Amino acid sequence: MKLAILSTAPDAYSTRRLKQAAESRDHKVKVLNTLRFAIELSPGEPELYFRGKMLSEYDAVLPRIGASITYYGTAVLRQFEQMDVYTPNTSSGIVNSRDKLRSLQILSRHDIGMPHTNFVRDKADVVPAIERVGGAPVIIKVLEGTQGVGVILAESNKSAEAIVETLRGANQNVLIQRFVAESKGKDIRALVVGDRVVAAMRRVAQAGEFRSNVHRGGKAEPIELPEDYERTAVRAAQILGLRVAGVDMLEGADGPQVMEVNSSPGLEGIEGATGLDVAGAIVDFIAGQVDFPELDIRQRLTVSTAYGVAEVHIPEGSGFVGKTISESELRERDITVLTLNRGTSVISNPKSSRTLEAGDRLLCYGKLETMRDLIPGRAKRKRRMKILELDPSLIEELES
Repeated sequence: MKLAILSTAPDAYSTRRLKQAAESRDHKVKVLNTLRFAIELSPGEPELYFRGKMLSEYDAVLPRIGASITYYGTAVLRQFEQMDVYTPNTSSGIVNSRDKLRSLQILSRHDIGMPHTNFVRDKADVVPAIERVGGAPVIIKVLEGTQGVGVILAESNKSAEAIVETLRGANQNVLIQRFVAESKGKDIRALVVGDRVVAAMRRVAQAGEFRSNVHRGGKAEPIELPEDYERTAVRAAQILGLRVAGVDMLEGADGPQVMEVNSSPGLEGIEGATGLDVAGAIVDFIAGQVDFPELDIRQRLTVSTAYGVAEVHIPEGSGFVGKTISESELRERDITVLTLNRGTSVISNPKSSRTLEAGDRLLCYGKLETMRDLIPGRAKRKRRMKILELDPSLIEELES
């Protein structure tokens, strides 16, 4: 395999380890400065130039794009994608994860635990937002901070208002987030590669500090990750479009609470804490994908305006409930069931004898018009209603 590592810091620990891991496995690898690329846009084949010369062919590219160069870095990576060069983390996945608000908005549509969060702009909305997340103390986060920078604990409503006003005055967008007190200055970093967690550590904040980042003096210890934490980490990374990611979670009373998903996770802390060859696991995964690549069926199978991929939900009361896939006669309608999602389980290429249940989600390929007829109309979202307590005397007056 010929691998390109996009990095502006060739001497950084993570970059060096990834290069060493690739070379030790007899892969050809080069570290290419992300900022030295030029993108050519013209009809025909997309091209990339590096240091003024047309880039040679690569089998895969591993992006290590810092927050300060997200826009240009993802543009370069997007060009690699147009050239059909495999990358474990897509440009859209990196953009999704880099913006804290955007990533939480995407994850909030799924059954992923996360701290209750509000995003406001007007000063008058700050106190109501604090009340909605459970009241002070609260965490205030700058949207694009890293390594614990721009994360502030506000002990009271007044201090939270002052902090938000100050940050807004500096043109910073901020999140107001519930303080998960039960985590006690600890969090978990899970390193996801593909569909599994290859290493995990617990980070413990130093005395007097609520942020547990190693860069802020926190200590790291290896842990055996519980199944629900591993499942949450993998799902969070994949929902955002990342196959290599560091997922940070708090240990909440209700289970794992995802704080952030990092598309360029540092390897020094987690390799040092666990003693595991994380860099090697990343390189092995990429090599496996080059040899046998996964395809995005939503893009690859839309071969005409008539055929494509769609997700069909089986609601309560549907005529499909209780029938097998064979009895549903989907095949007779020229529809093939690719996967069946039931709760947290994914059943690939389900047998025709599989009985359908209410709540199942079928990823199907077939005639789009036919599948459109199978999808029920969108139900109106029920809004939460506040229950008002009326004075008993007022109730008597209303009844009279």
